[in-house]
Amino acid sequence: MKLVTYRASVEAAARLGVVSHDHVVDVARLGAAFDEPLPDSMLGLIDLGKPGLDALAAILGECDGVFPPGTATHQANVRLLAPIPRPRKNIFGIGLNYLDHVAESAAALDTSADLPRQPVIFSKPPTAVIGPGEPIRHDKTITRQLDWEVELAAIIGTTASRVARADALSHVFGYSVMIDVSARDNRRAGQWIVSKGMDSFAPFGPCIVTADEIENPQSLDLWLTVNGVEKQRSNTAKMLFKVDELIADISRVITLEPGDIIATGTPEGVGAGRTPQEWLWPGDTVVACVEGIGTIRHPVIDVSGD
Repeated sequence: MKLVTYRASVEAAARLGVVSHDHVVDVARLGAAFDEPLPDSMLGLIDLGKPGLDALAAILGECDGVFPPGTATHQANVRLLAPIPRPRKNIFGIGLNYLDHVAESAAALDTSADLPRQPVIFSKPPTAVIGPGEPIRHDKTITRQLDWEVELAAIIGTTASRVARADALSHVFGYSVMIDVSARDNRRAGQWIVSKGMDSFAPFGPCIVTADEIENPQSLDLWLTVNGVEKQRSNTAKMLFKVDELIADISRVITLEPGDIIATGTPEGVGAGRTPQEWLWPGDTVVACVEGIGTIRHPVIDVSGD
C-alpha cells in the first residue's frame, strides 16, 4: 500500500489516506463505512501494527476499486503533507554510507577517507520535516553552502531493542523518500546537528510504501536533480551498511520505536563533492526520487530577511 497524509482543502485537518489508482481514499472514513475502526493519522496506523494493516487491506480488497461515497478524492484535489508531519523523535541520519560518497567527502569536507567501521549516526529534529512541495529555507546570513542528498528512509513499525540483523527488517513498517539538506559551513567541531537539522532540512514524502511492497530495499534506484539537471543517480545496493545492519546497530544502544525514521545515507554527487563546488540558492528547484516509492519536489526560497 501507498499511504499518505493529506489535506483536502487549505482549512481541513490532516488526514490519513491510501492511494488507489488516481484517488486518495480516506482510511478512517473507509473503515467507518465497513464498521471497522481505523485511525486518521499515520502514527495511529503504525501503532496498530499488522492487525491494522491487515484490516485496511481486507477492506480495500472488498472494495475492489469502488469506494463508498465520501471516502475517495481525486489526487488532483488534495495536498500531500509529509507522511509523518511531526515525528515523535529526532530522525536518525546516517553519514558516509555509500562508497563513492566517502571518497568525495574526504576530498571536499575533510572527513576520513577510510571506510567507516560502524555506521556514522547523527540526527535531525522533528521541526526539520517538510512535506512535498514545501520550500527549503535558505538564509545567506547563516549558510552559503547549502547542499542536497537524496536518501531512502526506513520507518520503524514495531519496537526494536537489541535485534539481530536477521530479524531487523521485520520491524520495518515501510519506506519513503527524504532529502538530507545540509549547510556544509555549519559543521561545529565535527558535530552535524546544526548543519543537518535546521528548519526545512528534511523534505519527506510523498508517501510511505508498506514494507510488503518493497521486496528488497537494497535494490532500489535513487536520483536527484537540481533545476532539471541530474546530480545524483545510484542504487541502494551500494550502501556500505544495509538497512538491516543499520537497524541492528542502532537498536543495540537506542530502542527504536514505532514511527521512528532512519534516513539511510546518500550516494555520490552532492554539491560539495563537485569541481567546482555547487550549492543551492533561492530560485532553485530540487527533485528527488526513489524507485517504487515516488518523487518529491521542493523550491528553495530566501528567508534572509525574516
